[in-house]
Amino acid sequence: MNNIPKMKIGIVAVSRDCFPESLSVNRRKALVDAYAAKYDAADIYECPVCIVESEIHMVQALEDIKAAGCNALCVYLGNFGPEISETLLAKHFDGPKMFVAAAEETQENLIQGRGDAYCGMLNASYNLALRNIGAYIPEYPVGDADDCADMIHEFLPIARAIYGLNNLKIISFGPRPLNFLACNAPIKQLYNVGVEIEENSELDLFEAFNKHAGDERIPDVVKDMEKELGEGNKKPEILEKLAQYELTLLDWVDEHKGYRKYVAIAGKCWPAFQTQFGFVPCYVNSRLTGRGIPVSCEVDIYGVLSEFIGTCVSEDAVTLLDINNSVPKDMYKESIEGRFDYKHTDTFMGFHCGNTCSSKVCNPQMKYQMIMARSLPIEVTNGTLEGDIVPGDITFYRLQSTADCKIRAYVAQGEVLPVATRSFGSIGVFAIKEMGRFYRHVLIEKNYPHHGAVAFGHYGKALFEVFKYIGVPVEDINYNQPASLPYKTENPFC
Repeated sequence: MNNIPKMKIGIVAVSRDCFPESLSVNRRKALVDAYAAKYDAADIYECPVCIVESEIHMVQALEDIKAAGCNALCVYLGNFGPEISETLLAKHFDGPKMFVAAAEETQENLIQGRGDAYCGMLNASYNLALRNIGAYIPEYPVGDADDCADMIHEFLPIARAIYGLNNLKIISFGPRPLNFLACNAPIKQLYNVGVEIEENSELDLFEAFNKHAGDERIPDVVKDMEKELGEGNKKPEILEKLAQYELTLLDWVDEHKGYRKYVAIAGKCWPAFQTQFGFVPCYVNSRLTGRGIPVSCEVDIYGVLSEFIGTCVSEDAVTLLDINNSVPKDMYKESIEGRFDYKHTDTFMGFHCGNTCSSKVCNPQMKYQMIMARSLPIEVTNGTLEGDIVPGDITFYRLQSTADCKIRAYVAQGEVLPVATRSFGSIGVFAIKEMGRFYRHVLIEKNYPHHGAVAFGHYGKALFEVFKYIGVPVEDINYNQPASLPYKTENPFC
């Protein structure tokens, strides 16, 4: 993954001047030691210059963690803490930040050794709100050294996503295909969450592609593709064009990322793409996504934004799939019922033409795009990567701006079942508890498009916190509610 941030969290301890400073000093040291014992010590930096008790200390600490290369901040309440100085520290730090507080250590030391950080966290949160400062506060933000080390480690993927978004440029090549209004992308919310966007015509892309004809790097890229595909290389005649296209995209990224550190691409793939370029771009999209540069299909800008967030959180390849078709009842009865704890309505198939990274597909094979080939010559539809998606835990999620420029999201954890799909494309049999109700009362009711991002693992907790941090109203972060918790629009008599 060469397109996501590496985080370094600066730990700054604070102290109210009427409390013993030694409480914060000793507790900070214990916290840092606990983190180094359990996780990678390179993730954190202990600010040694001072314990923040005043605004002057705040400036000193801020300068120190910046000089140390920290791109995330942990404000650690070793005791009650100075509510003004600690929140000013968060205000002036340009990056994701969190607040945690020290628990009391022992009943034998509750006079001089009592820190009251449990109380101080309340004042810290109040002052953050007064100054309109966003910060991550864990579910239970008070703990001993081990507890707080775990909290900081849980903050890492959240911080990666926040920092990544604040340094991301989405490059799109459009417009979206006809009859794909569901992929509309009001760009106002992109700016609100810190993302830049560069919108281009597919004619610009076509011109750049033609200029890469005969590029001396093409043979090396072809060899790399051949190595990756192995026996699945069923369309060797198309690899040279695909290599030319891959180099076109990578060069475009280098030339257009500007001051931004990270890039994602929302690409065009039909209807004129095949006839003009002479192939479909699915396999190239999958290769770049596997390197940490997500590429969405059908100019789905919020789809690729979602993919990038998942890449930062998981530090792994993600994919973008249609929430596509129901599982036939005979397949359910033969391969799922009695073997897995899912109702028929908990299951569905996630599909796309061939954009999923080869590492996430069983026996990947280079093929042609069957749907497009129904109306076009097969030879211009070559370039998909087909195969059943690997079984295992997944998180299905999406961040979306509505047509009226409001922002909302959904997150649902589940799994890809080890069930043969007997179909085509990059496809899997998915199972999510109460998917039927989620489908009706979230995906349909809230007007989400048919594309959903898929992270390979259970990352719902981190994604939920990322969405909260960037300003999605909590009531607009939807999830698959259990049967005991009805949706507002759910008919109580069903």
